[in-house]
Amino acid sequence: MSKDRDYDEELRDLQIALIALQRLAIKEGWKLLAIFEGRDAAGKDGTIARITEHLDRRQTTAVALPKPTERQQSEWYFQRYVEWLPACGEAVIFNRSWYNRAGVEKVMGFSTPQQQEQFLRDVPAFETMLVESGMRFSKFWLDIGKETQAERLKARRDDPLKAFKTSPLDAVAQEKWDDYTAARDGMLTRTHSETAPWVCVKADHKKAARLNVIRWLLHAAAPKGAAGRKILKGVPEPDPEVIFRFEPSALTDGRLAR
Repeated sequence: MSKDRDYDEELRDLQIALIALQRLAIKEGWKLLAIFEGRDAAGKDGTIARITEHLDRRQTTAVALPKPTERQQSEWYFQRYVEWLPACGEAVIFNRSWYNRAGVEKVMGFSTPQQQEQFLRDVPAFETMLVESGMRFSKFWLDIGKETQAERLKARRDDPLKAFKTSPLDAVAQEKWDDYTAARDGMLTRTHSETAPWVCVKADHKKAARLNVIRWLLHAAAPKGAAGRKILKGVPEPDPEVIFRFEPSALTDGRLAR
């Protein structure tokens, strides 16, 4: 059996498990929230697409906000994100989130150092409020190597079907690689907590990354007891070589790209 065949079969099984999980979430009134961050071309779009592909369209929202308007720039920083948070029975996935302030805004100078520092101080408390309000919250960092990023960005430029995936910022992703690395390191270190831990994904291999993110979501969200065991029947444990909770040693031991 080919590896692609293995991937297709497991993906189908995992998506069926996601449907079962969402049915229970709607019945029980859970509020599900996940955010996906990562380097340009790390595979966020494709991973989110596989997660949401067969879920209830009325109860599932994938959010990719454009740059803020002039009015939004004058608001409380988290304000435009809050209006997208899930209500009971809903699932919301952010494709990039409030962490823009610790990443692209920092590297490109789109906000001031004072605003960036305030964000890093405020975000742990903000996320604690979300969790304490009953939200089931997961946040993923998709990590790739510099050569992988270069290959994927070139593939985007060369494929007319990927025109909407390109942006002017792609041109500086490689040039400012070290700056983005430093921003990532600071963000992960200062905003990881027991209440809202970062989950890191080695995403050089897209298919392995996608499968392991879904495995992680299922194992993290499924309840204890018979209902959870039914959902997780046949769902493999996440592979620690691909996906793991952040810890500072990951910045220096080769698990995250430099």
